[in-house]
Amino acid sequence: MNKKEIQDRIEKLRKVIDDFRYRYHVLDDPEVKDSDYDSLMRELVTLEKANPEFLTPNSPSQKVGGVPLEKFENVTHQTRMISLNDAFDEAEILEWYERLVRMGGEKQVQDSGFYAEIKMDGLAVSLVYENDELKYGATRGDGIVGEVITENLKTVRAIPLTLRQESKYFTRTRVEVRGEVFMPIDSFEKLNAERKKANEPLFANPRNAAAGSLRQLDSKITALRKLDFLAYALIGIETPKHEDEHLVAKDLGFPTNKNNKFCKNIKEVIALWHEWTKLREKLPYQIDGMVVVVNDNKLFDKLGIVGKSPRGAIAFKWPAEEATTILEDIKVQVGRTGNLTPVAILKPVVVAGSKVSRATLHNIDEIERKQILIGDTVVVRKAGDVIPEVVKPIKDLRNGKEKIFHMPKTCPICSGKVEQKVGEVAYRCINKNCFTITRRAIDHFVSKAAFDIDGLGPKIVEQLLNTGLIKDASDLFELKTGDLEPLERFAEKSSQNIVNSIEQAKNISLERFVYALGIPLVGTQTAIDLAKKFETLDKILSAKSEDFNSIYGIGGKVAEAISEYFNNEKNNEFIKRLIQSGVQVQDYHSPVKADKLGGKIFVITGTLETLTRDDAHKKIVELGGKIGTGITSKTDYLVVGMDAGSKLEKARELNIHILNEQEFLEMIK
Repeated sequence: MNKKEIQDRIEKLRKVIDDFRYRYHVLDDPEVKDSDYDSLMRELVTLEKANPEFLTPNSPSQKVGGVPLEKFENVTHQTRMISLNDAFDEAEILEWYERLVRMGGEKQVQDSGFYAEIKMDGLAVSLVYENDELKYGATRGDGIVGEVITENLKTVRAIPLTLRQESKYFTRTRVEVRGEVFMPIDSFEKLNAERKKANEPLFANPRNAAAGSLRQLDSKITALRKLDFLAYALIGIETPKHEDEHLVAKDLGFPTNKNNKFCKNIKEVIALWHEWTKLREKLPYQIDGMVVVVNDNKLFDKLGIVGKSPRGAIAFKWPAEEATTILEDIKVQVGRTGNLTPVAILKPVVVAGSKVSRATLHNIDEIERKQILIGDTVVVRKAGDVIPEVVKPIKDLRNGKEKIFHMPKTCPICSGKVEQKVGEVAYRCINKNCFTITRRAIDHFVSKAAFDIDGLGPKIVEQLLNTGLIKDASDLFELKTGDLEPLERFAEKSSQNIVNSIEQAKNISLERFVYALGIPLVGTQTAIDLAKKFETLDKILSAKSEDFNSIYGIGGKVAEAISEYFNNEKNNEFIKRLIQSGVQVQDYHSPVKADKLGGKIFVITGTLETLTRDDAHKKIVELGGKIGTGITSKTDYLVVGMDAGSKLEKARELNIHILNEQEFLEMIK
């Protein structure tokens, strides 16, 4: 064949191979045997190797695995990859439904119906396509930042490298598809059989095996693991119904779960859940429940998001798996803020497919409420990725040798004094020099959602503290390769790699910097809220307590913790050292907000017909207003919805300006 004929043959092979992939994974109608598919793939690979000028990054041949990576890069998701709240029985799913009716209106919810999706027990990933070609694929990560694992995702046969048909719902410039990568049960069993033969550790369950496969730096290993994929969402498009997204995904070449089903009402949802409770064991993959989504996308958007989870969707899971075992001891862990947490040391037992030897006991109040003793036979529960917990003791099995647990009066790490503040459940080590508090604070500081310093794992941090090279996180930015090379397990290259990672981390966004500080009660979302509110680090540092209290979504205790942190001289010195070490904190860049409401304080009571309370609060904040939680003399406006409470009477007593919903809408229009 001449070059033109070779090129034509390559292009035809690619199209035929992708058509076979589409028929097998999307239409569930395979045209050829696996051996025929593999034969065509071998021919394509051979032709591309002999004619590398015709090789393209998204050729089906690239599914066999590329050159091994040194590490995974990070990417910020264009929109947060949300997590879902859980329901474990009929009562909880009905509570969720009643909340939807209160917030969205009974007729709107009934007209919408629900789309019920089988919840795969795998890993959520994001696939971004530009001009029809796969640009990159990433893990969910913390929902904001994920790891780029494109080469590994390319090896998953069900994932198309090039999109197929046109769609009326979006332009083809950028398409983001989200879905679940999982390992079928037969692939899992074959993999564990091979590992057992090779005297390698076995994977506990298919989900763990899939996770381990996706995090291989060598994608050739991933290719051997026979992973699969199902799409469940398209981002950045506007379809009337959620179920439409699944139809569009199929048109574009993505498999979706054929067991998904539209349900007219919540009764049909519950009936389907009971049906799958009986049938799930017959599926060729593991599932842990159903995802129930308000089908009308406009209603879904109107309901909004609370915390990290949308109100219009919920994971309707089967009751968590439980087992009984012996609680052999209770140890105390010290967290990065000094909190002491009791942890149950268990006689190892398999729960929900994985071996459990530790479980959370939350706090001393929980232990006393459940009347748990050391030596008890206890019920342990685990659901999916949730941390195992001790549910209750089986008192009838006690033999009299059980012991009462007492919280220690001194820190188990540094022997420093332990205190419990009035009104708080937590016991806390108050020694600011406690080694564990310092180490865990630094672990948090260098974590992915914070400074993301690659190579600084807990063992290396501990080594740096033990050798006196660092006393806190600010010292990291003063490290030189000469400081690290003499240490055990360090060489010139590894030392330079860590120093380079530290140097690259010096440029950081405001929200990640705030999160990295490890302020008690401040997670990633609160850090974002602070960054949006103040926009610069200087403004945060000069803020007053009432400024933190006025931020939408931040409660009194969180605001108090933030205020205490920034009013502490030692903390301010720490921030100053970071800046002096070359850390550059970028200002928060957000859309320009109109100052229409001029700092006026609004309180809302009752149910609004056209807005959720969250949406109303956000609109007030965006227009320069402030949110109040109770009626005081400083309140400017009370917005009154249906079923208004006692706040209305108090507002009348204090002569506060009262707005009905229509007047409020006119004001914020």
